[in-house]
Amino acid sequence: MFESDRWNESIRSMIRAWLDEDIGHGDITTEATIPADSREKAVIHMKEDGVLAGLPVARLVFHVVDPSLEFRAFAEDGQKVARGTVIAEVEGSVRSILTGERLALNLLQRMSGIATKTRRFVEALDGLPVRLVDTRKTTPGHRLLEKYAVRMGGGANHRFGLYDAVLIKDNHIKGAGGIRAAVAAARARIPHTMTIEVETETLEQVAEALDAGADIIMLDNMPPARMAEAVRFIRSRAPHVKIEASGGIRLETIREIAATGVDVISVGGLTHSIEAIDISLDLGGRKPGGERA
Repeated sequence: MFESDRWNESIRSMIRAWLDEDIGHGDITTEATIPADSREKAVIHMKEDGVLAGLPVARLVFHVVDPSLEFRAFAEDGQKVARGTVIAEVEGSVRSILTGERLALNLLQRMSGIATKTRRFVEALDGLPVRLVDTRKTTPGHRLLEKYAVRMGGGANHRFGLYDAVLIKDNHIKGAGGIRAAVAAARARIPHTMTIEVETETLEQVAEALDAGADIIMLDNMPPARMAEAVRFIRSRAPHVKIEASGGIRLETIREIAATGVDVISVGGLTHSIEAIDISLDLGGRKPGGERA
């Protein structure tokens, strides 16, 4: 599902913890109302249009609850699906299905919400040579899943954590005594294979970051006209330097920002401000209204 076995095991470990949080010492309602030997098929279906992300995660949830459950997917992550579409079914112990239902749906709904929002931003950039990326503004404990969902929506990932890239922000600059000092200190410490990105808010800071030897310059919260001026300045001085736009970027403004000539646009709202897609699970192999799935 993910890039490595280590990541897959990390997801399994988190699922176990989330199930412990939800189940506690037992699913009282299910155990009281459902016979232990009851078996059935349940369908998972869309209640609104959206881009899917998280079907493999839902499969893992049900497998961790009960390895004997059979999970069959009828769609793929990254696929646009319409309201009413049956995207998967689960068959086996009714107790197990109901115990895993809420966690599986919570993850599937939120991840699909992220993928759906990301796809809207990607479509707004159609035809422009710019890359849409996420940020570290993710739900604690859910970063792997949320960044995966961004990729399923057609976006790309910025750094995963504080450990895999140098990004010198305003407080680093203040603490180090300026951009030049911060870049020099980072350059002396990191491997030669690692790049240095500097966040800038003014044209003066852009010039200082260039003089300091930054590899990537972030234009943070700049109006489009000033951003376009900064892009022209950087291209004239150091055409090899990558340029990232960030800060308060909305669906309504992203195309204007892309038109300034930046290489990358980062949007924290892809993960920190999303609406979950409505997805439901129904026992009996039927969608609401009696239609056989």
